Amino acid sequence: MRRFALIKALLAIPSDNPALASSQLIAFQKQIPALYCILIASTLLLAATHFRCAPPMLSIYIPVSGSALCVIRIVVWRLRPGTTPSDKQAVSQLRSCLRLSVFFGITFTTWSLSLFPYGDSYQQFHVIFYMAITVISCIFCMMHMRSAALLLTVIVIVPFVIFFCLTGNPVFVAIALNVLLVSGGMIFILLRNYADFSALIRSQGELVLRQVETERLSDENLSLANLDSLTGLPNRRRFLSILDQVLAEAKHGHTRFAIALFDLDGFKAVNDVYGHPQGDLLLKEVGDRLRCITSPSVTLARIGGDEFGAILAGNPNDDEILEFGSRLCVLLQGPYLGPNIMAEVAGSAGLVAYPDGAATAQQLFERADYALYTAKQQRCGRAIIFSHDHETRIRETSRIEQALRHSNLGNEMWVAFQPIRDLENARTIGYEALARWQSPTLGAIDPDVFIPIAEHAHQIGRLTEILLTKALKTAASWPEPFCISFNLSALDLVSRETMESVRQIVVASGVLPERIEFEVTETAVMRDFDLASEAIARLRQLGMRIALDDFGTGFSSLSHVHRLKPDKIKIDRSFVRDIEVNAASRDIIRTIIDMSRNLGLACVVEGVETEAQLSILRSLGCHLIQGYLFGRPMNEAAVNQHIAAGARLPGRRAYPPKVGSFPIGVSRHL
Repeated sequence: MRRFALIKALLAIPSDNPALASSQLIAFQKQIPALYCILIASTLLLAATHFRCAPPMLSIYIPVSGSALCVIRIVVWRLRPGTTPSDKQAVSQLRSCLRLSVFFGITFTTWSLSLFPYGDSYQQFHVIFYMAITVISCIFCMMHMRSAALLLTVIVIVPFVIFFCLTGNPVFVAIALNVLLVSGGMIFILLRNYADFSALIRSQGELVLRQVETERLSDENLSLANLDSLTGLPNRRRFLSILDQVLAEAKHGHTRFAIALFDLDGFKAVNDVYGHPQGDLLLKEVGDRLRCITSPSVTLARIGGDEFGAILAGNPNDDEILEFGSRLCVLLQGPYLGPNIMAEVAGSAGLVAYPDGAATAQQLFERADYALYTAKQQRCGRAIIFSHDHETRIRETSRIEQALRHSNLGNEMWVAFQPIRDLENARTIGYEALARWQSPTLGAIDPDVFIPIAEHAHQIGRLTEILLTKALKTAASWPEPFCISFNLSALDLVSRETMESVRQIVVASGVLPERIEFEVTETAVMRDFDLASEAIARLRQLGMRIALDDFGTGFSSLSHVHRLKPDKIKIDRSFVRDIEVNAASRDIIRTIIDMSRNLGLACVVEGVETEAQLSILRSLGCHLIQGYLFGRPMNEAAVNQHIAAGARLPGRRAYPPKVGSFPIGVSRHL
């Protein structure tokens, strides 16, 4: 059985190895013309030597017919299309060649042996020569088709050896055995050559597979290098590469294009409240929404975090650019639904056009980022195009930033103080310290201008140390009941170095920690809740109090109040501004006051400027007030006079507060 299986394997077409079958066919196609030409020439020459002695059937009809079939086969092969056959076609054609090899082998072997009885000894030796040389030539031509070569050898050599051994002629027997030996050697060489051929094809196949795998890995690496894995959008690297291409085309064609940078307002709150996995799901949905507006003229990318970028080509005008930015903002709005979550976020966008707004890729990116920052500062959820006003502002910002870096801020910075009043007892309970900067080169600079610039330039820690030192030095001279409050930046809270400096300044000041209150905004805390909570906890350990400033303007929620556990809530002045005409503002203030009372928190209303506002706030149950109505920010000398004068309301007696009463805070407000 094993021998039979081995023989079957040797004579089989490699249908289970399509690559080998295709390679066999391609190699054999190159040998077919030579094979048939040798067979035709040898056959016709043998027929010619037997023309006069053999019957016409053997000398004319059979050799001519066989040669004609060979010519037809040559023509058929020549007319085949030059395309590479499929695996199935290759196996089918090899089987056809195998059948024809058997047919031609039987036909020409029978014909040549039939000619042997005719003619003299020379003609008989021609028959022997024909069969031996022709079969050797066919073996050479068929060396890539092992099955056909083996079958042809068996079909020709076995009858050849038997026939001539049975003649009894020693010469013929010797020739038969010699041909058998040569054929055996040829078969051995054939099998070795075929094994090498198969190994070569196998190695080529492995090489192709490795190449395919290499290309796959290359494509995967290219994808990883240029695509954001979370959203499937192009990443920052790809965005900048496309920007360079579009910029080069615009310069060459003298056309316009615009880029936009936009992000999600409120995304950090979603991350902090629901966790990063839910935040990732939200970003994936953002990616899905953005893909809906991708077109040949619109490229969208994720720059990093919750920031995305867009390139608008096609020579757009300013109206089209602004409309595109507004469309992006609208697209990002609306609820984001997920497992046990419904998040509401908005989108702000900053846009800049080439060549009007910038001339280089770096300028385009920086100015789009500035426009985005401006959009978020003014009002979230809108789009702003970079303009010449922004260019002027950038220059001014640069001047201020350079002054912050190189000026003697210890001499130029000073602190103003604004009182906070307790309406129930008609007394001032403390002062909020307000940053002021009088530059010898730039003049007086508004804190709402220089503090954001200091934060952006990473100079806010230096300012905090200078201002806190000055504020506590002044507060140290106040009577003990008066307290002071100081506003900490978001960058202060997440900087361990700055918070350690704050601790050292407080300890060195001599002011009781119970008289110091630090104000933080919800936005500042949400920048990095864990670090901010750690910083707040350290301040509390020293005995200082915490106020939640600008309550109601950020991403206000009871969870923030619960997690931060502030001692005081400060209602932002924006709710007071229209309190006389806006019922919603009154309701919001009433709600916050009631919440503070229920939670045992002090509540201060900022920005009170008129008696009418004061009257409404009294009716809403507000007792702690801060604003121009009771005192504008004053310098150190003025605040000392204010304290000496009793710091009381006109016509009312000012009672000194108890130590530990809630003060108001230091901020950058006017």
